[in-house]
Amino acid sequence: MILTLRLFFLIVLVSMLAVTSWASVQCALWKTPREVVTHPWFIATLFDTYWAFLTFYCWVVYKEASWIARVAWLLGILLLGNIAMAVYMLIQLFRVPVSARIEDVLLRKTAA
Repeated sequence: MILTLRLFFLIVLVSMLAVTSWASVQCALWKTPREVVTHPWFIATLFDTYWAFLTFYCWVVYKEASWIARVAWLLGILLLGNIAMAVYMLIQLFRVPVSARIEDVLLRKTAA
């Protein structure tokens, strides 16, 4: 399971970097046409996306003990979205052995 998740989030990261780079070469983000930015489905998609980012961030707050890390990951997730989320997941997945259980990734480590 851990190996499959590592591969999945690596694909997410690489594909997001590729599509973001491609889009950046095509046109600047701030040059998005007004008709697009004001379209109801664009707005609904943004709300959906950022609520998903914040939902994922709730888990990050649970996992991270340091407020500095929590704030840094919040900024990363809000500014970079799935790129930051994939990086966070890869960090978590590479902290455990391939034979680990999913619980070892999802649950916070307790002080021994």
